[in-house]
Amino acid sequence: MRSIFKEGKKYTFSDYFEMGNPTEEIVVALGYAFFTQAVALPRLQTVSQETAERISSTYYALLPKISLSSETAKREVMIAPVLHSVIQNINAKLNIEYPVEVNDKLGGTIDYLFRSPQNLIVIEAKKGDLERGFNQLAAEMIAMDMYEEPSAMQNIYGAVTIGEVWRFAVLEREEKRLLKDVHTFRFPEDVSEIFSILSGMLAPAKIH
Repeated sequence: MRSIFKEGKKYTFSDYFEMGNPTEEIVVALGYAFFTQAVALPRLQTVSQETAERISSTYYALLPKISLSSETAKREVMIAPVLHSVIQNINAKLNIEYPVEVNDKLGGTIDYLFRSPQNLIVIEAKKGDLERGFNQLAAEMIAMDMYEEPSAMQNIYGAVTIGEVWRFAVLEREEKRLLKDVHTFRFPEDVSEIFSILSGMLAPAKIH
């Protein structure tokens, strides 16, 4: 099979967004298996409904007064409030614009990297095109699998969002399988679910 990579070219994460190849081709070329399926995502059942309602009400109050035509605006108004609320409720750290260099095919900056004592979540934010954004997310999750110690955690979690829509993924490290969830979640309509999933991914399994 002909390689999707050009000889002598150094690839950054953003290059995967520009690729027209299907996600499976990209993931397989990087040495992993790929499946799209309904994924049993961890959820934190004790998520405060008050927190979700606060995020929604603030968003609706700002919406008539702010233009959301840029990726930066979406990050500030739609994405950051959710992530900030998660770290206020979960023992985790949030890295913004996190640099990673693995090899000539995997390197660049990850938009958001959540890290708890148990797990980590790679989050890729885009202005639009959720599918191409997922290609980039897949490369970033694989890079973090190679970057982290093998025994550090069982799974690496991921999310891609265009602000209005979120999609989640799980990389099973031992099996070298990347699972793309078939479901998407809307913001702000599904903010309580988004918040619950992000929190569940970071929380100890015993408190789910």
